[in-house]
Amino acid sequence: MADNNFKPFVAPEVRMKEFTLKSILLGCIFGIIFGAATTYLALKAGLTVSASIPIAVIAITLGRKFFKTTILENNIIQTTGSAGESIAAGVVFTLPGFLFLSDGIGKEYFNYLTILTLAIFGGILGTLMMIPLRKSLIVKEHGVLPYPEGTACGDVLIAGEKGGDFAKTAFYGLGFAFAYAILQKVLRIIAETPEYMTRQANKFFPSAKFSADITPEYMGVGYIIGPRIAGVLVAGGVLSWLALIPLLSSLIPAETIATQLVKLGYLADLNTAGGQGNWNPSLRTFDDFSAAIYYAYVRQIGAGAVAAGGFITLLKTIPTIIASFKGSLSSIKTAGEQSGSNAGVPRTERDLSLKVVALGSLALILLMAFLPQLPGESVMQKLLVGLLVVIFGAFFVTVSSRIVGLIGSSNNPISGMTIATLMGTCLVFIAVGWTGRVYEPMALVVGGMICIAAANAGGTSQDLKSGYIVGATPRYQQIALFIGAIVSSVVIGLTVKFLDNPTAEMVAHGVKDHAIGSIYFPAPQGTLMATLDIGILSGKLDWQFVIAGAFLAITMELCGINSLSFAVGAYLPLSTTLPIFVGGAIRGLVDYKQKKTNKQLKPEEEELGKGNLFATGLVAGGAVAGVVIAVLAGFDSTATVLNKLHMEDGLITFLGTGGYYIIGCAFFAFMGWCLYRIARKA
Repeated sequence: MADNNFKPFVAPEVRMKEFTLKSILLGCIFGIIFGAATTYLALKAGLTVSASIPIAVIAITLGRKFFKTTILENNIIQTTGSAGESIAAGVVFTLPGFLFLSDGIGKEYFNYLTILTLAIFGGILGTLMMIPLRKSLIVKEHGVLPYPEGTACGDVLIAGEKGGDFAKTAFYGLGFAFAYAILQKVLRIIAETPEYMTRQANKFFPSAKFSADITPEYMGVGYIIGPRIAGVLVAGGVLSWLALIPLLSSLIPAETIATQLVKLGYLADLNTAGGQGNWNPSLRTFDDFSAAIYYAYVRQIGAGAVAAGGFITLLKTIPTIIASFKGSLSSIKTAGEQSGSNAGVPRTERDLSLKVVALGSLALILLMAFLPQLPGESVMQKLLVGLLVVIFGAFFVTVSSRIVGLIGSSNNPISGMTIATLMGTCLVFIAVGWTGRVYEPMALVVGGMICIAAANAGGTSQDLKSGYIVGATPRYQQIALFIGAIVSSVVIGLTVKFLDNPTAEMVAHGVKDHAIGSIYFPAPQGTLMATLDIGILSGKLDWQFVIAGAFLAITMELCGINSLSFAVGAYLPLSTTLPIFVGGAIRGLVDYKQKKTNKQLKPEEEELGKGNLFATGLVAGGAVAGVVIAVLAGFDSTATVLNKLHMEDGLITFLGTGGYYIIGCAFFAFMGWCLYRIARKA
């Protein structure tokens, strides 16, 4: 039931600065920063963290000190800026799949213009479809759907209006992460990935690899998601790298592994050196059996587990999906009648008209039909794709909004929705006789846009909830979301393309044309989408590995473990999940100490805790620094300067590889100690 007695912080009759040029510009800047950071993080770790609260915290501090912003302007800043994070997640989780389609047919569409177009269209679709749902989900069910991030963000904005310097700790984390990144990625004083691998000749434990990317962003992510999820993630990595790989390396001959790599395109042929694991054709062996087995077999098992985990997550929410869709449809008519005219309507109830939704949806279909940068051999084919996008979009935007209202954006089963969309699209294609590799890019477009739209709808719902609590004008928020989606998409596409360009160091380690898909940027969800796309439309899939992974996810679910988190951990390198686990363990220790003092915190108080704010700074600072350094390394002139600055070779010569790794681990431990000490403060 709706809370009819609810009163927003700023009353409807109050006139206050809200939709101003400075609020939009500041929001766009934050959208660019957090969009680029999320892109980097999602490509490396397959994970994202919510940007709304960090943006609100920083907006309050900067706005009060330098720009004299009102609470409603601060709300517009965080609304505009948060669009970048959700769109970046949708883009990274799907569009890299173009690189992995059959015979390279999708690579021509992995260009900046296509990525930009799909990001903008998906972002706009997610916001469009939320316009008629706001009154039914945000207003009428205010007492039923908590929208946890949106409620917490609204509380942050109100608390900031009352006073308090929240952002100082976040800025400390930001500065710490930047300094750490310079020492690690520019001067190379801190090792990036300390590792230890047992020998292939080891009788009991061959080719087991322990490794960790000891970066600020991973520690920050681990702290934010907490010990439970971080533990499940690293458990998947332990299974893959310390159980499956040693077992397979003792059972499968090197030449058989190399043949499988040739089949998958990771190795030219058995007489050519290189590829994943660095194949030596003269000795008929690998320098790194662990990497070779990972790419030949374990990655496909992990992809099957991720697919099953996403689908299981979706199935578990079916009752919620059915109830939410029925309830939302029944209220759209009323919402449409009320939004037809804003005359006499209180400021806090003014939405954009349903005409905007109808005309915007029609425009999206027509643009998709006629734009040359999108896949499709005829206008009719593209029209069908556009119709599928709008139909699936209307359904899954509703589902996404309802689910994040109950369990939060972090638990939104976007992967499951995208898998269902992709499978449904492929089945429609098969029904009309469209089979084969030529239709793979078209199916991926539908899945990609729905993923972006559903992710953005979840974020939009949280923003509208924040606005409802503080007393914002909905139509201004909706316009701000459109602006944020367009501006952040410009930078997200650039970031993806820059990160996909292999640096000289990557090339030296066997990465050729694309860094995305390599161990540097695994892009697990994008690889999975391509795998499913190919498997359904072309049949070129090693189903035995995928099915094994699916039953691995089912086993975890039967054990009461979150199968999707475990599956993502099984797919990713252990070097990604291990440092995330360290951050989660620190959070677990902090929580344990708090429980011993019988100190209970409300959700919004936890979000504003010093540990969370410092961790947010580590994530944002580490990811943004990673993007900046990656961009600089993409230019020959600056890459030369960066190479002259690094001290790695000298340190290894002086200390040995082991000593160099120990120094890196000591720095990482110091960062963890700082995080713990700050988190323990009141």
